[in-house]
Amino acid sequence: MLRPYGIFLILLAFVTANAALIIVVSHFAAPRRPTAVKGMPYESGMTPIGSARERFSIKFYLVAMMFIVFDIETVFLLPWAAIFAGGSATVTTGFLLIEMIVFMVILAVGYVYIWKRGAFQWN
Repeated sequence: MLRPYGIFLILLAFVTANAALIIVVSHFAAPRRPTAVKGMPYESGMTPIGSARERFSIKFYLVAMMFIVFDIETVFLLPWAAIFAGGSATVTTGFLLIEMIVFMVILAVGYVYIWKRGAFQWN
């Protein structure tokens, strides 16, 4: 009864043991020489000025969301290309082509919208 889950359980045990081992080894192997300079926040080599609770421009979030959208696009595009190029799909490849064209058009509309809203202009 548990045979189909055997490989999964072995993998889960290996991953759990590996994570625990990495945490334990890093705890004991890490150098411990705390200084005032090491305790300060690091801001790209600059001395931190002001509070860490400052407000960010909305453009920062637009660029971050745009990155996520195009990253997800790549994740969906690669398997589609493998199925479409291999011709091993059970669905007709014409349907896959139309489906991906619709997906790309929706993403292009979003890209143009962000462009027109001025998300690429940094002042």
